[in-house]
Amino acid sequence: MVKVLCVSDHIDPLVYSTQVKQRFHDIDLVISAGDLPMRYLGFIASSLNTPVVFVFGNHNNEEISVFRPPRHSPLEDINSAAHHTRNRYGSTCAEERVVRTNGLLIAGLGGSPRYNRGPHQFTEGQMRLRIAKLIPRLLWNKVRHGRYLDILVTHAAPRGLQDGSDKCHTGFTSFLWFMRTFRPRYLLHGHIHLYDRNAPRSTVYHDTTIINVYDHYVLELNKGS
Repeated sequence: MVKVLCVSDHIDPLVYSTQVKQRFHDIDLVISAGDLPMRYLGFIASSLNTPVVFVFGNHNNEEISVFRPPRHSPLEDINSAAHHTRNRYGSTCAEERVVRTNGLLIAGLGGSPRYNRGPHQFTEGQMRLRIAKLIPRLLWNKVRHGRYLDILVTHAAPRGLQDGSDKCHTGFTSFLWFMRTFRPRYLLHGHIHLYDRNAPRSTVYHDTTIINVYDHYVLELNKGS
């Protein structure tokens, strides 16, 4: 069993606290779905001493250029020497790549729909091209591990599922195709703020459970092979 602390969009005082180690003492992995400053992820990584895997959103992208080194192997173990080119603040960027940690295969597709030509915004066609870059690695996963992926981390939601109605917050249709084709167990996203802590966070689409991890959310799941 892997216990994952998921964060997105909001610096949560329950996490950004001197009590974080006591409050989340049994966390094995941290996943961020974007729009958080790197200093916040660095604080979590150093406080919990656990791997942090993240994507960028459409805000807090000042350091995005730091995480764009040359590509490596189709599958990069988070504990390998090669992964350090995308590791800063104790956190590993999963944008357009697959990383493996805690027995899980995790891929990332951050960013939002294009709405004002700002950084890390994409048209539907651009997001399809980003997905296409992942396909060789996903096929390799299927051969090597018997599955394409465990978790897809995005910032935006899938189209029509937990997304918004305005141009900025409308989801990506290509994520629906991704879930139907590659069947990740989970799609974790942020971008859609939830101000009611009792608001529903999850829904199921084919074989994938979609969870809005705004603020923070604790997910428990079985390890892959």
